[in-house]
Amino acid sequence: MTIAPTGRRESRNGTEYVVFHRRFAAPVEDVWAAVTEPERLERWIGTWTGDPATGEVTFTMTAEGPDTPEERYVVEECAPPRRLVVRFADPSEGSGPDWVLELDLDDSEGFTTLAFAQAMPDAETASTVGPGWDYYLDRLVVAERGDDPGELDYEQYAADQSEYYRSAFS
Repeated sequence: MTIAPTGRRESRNGTEYVVFHRRFAAPVEDVWAAVTEPERLERWIGTWTGDPATGEVTFTMTAEGPDTPEERYVVEECAPPRRLVVRFADPSEGSGPDWVLELDLDDSEGFTTLAFAQAMPDAETASTVGPGWDYYLDRLVVAERGDDPGELDYEQYAADQSEYYRSAFS
């Protein structure tokens, strides 16, 4: 069975983004908690430490194994429970553009829709990042459903989706 890509290219203020949507039968506050509280995040992607009030947190991808390095994220905008914008700035010289991640939540008629977007600098980045976010957002859906996100296989997402994302950003 092929895993279909869900991300779409979107231009925002002259910057190209890949945008994903997921729908939850849950209140907006609950979905906000699933994507912002360290304990809930850890179930599907990773966890953070620090004080967001300082404008910065340290994030660790726990879903990628025990040796994953910590990453520093700058909180650009935080309007609970509706909008979060963070930027990962790789401190290594010549590392390329910052990763800008935008998360918006909208609720209507008992459902909450999550719109997740990442600025996408080029087709090669899209070929790995696109399948990665489809994989992690599906892990979120599975975790929130109460099932085991470990059942999903990133390699299958990469095999089925890389060319789609590369083409979408070429």
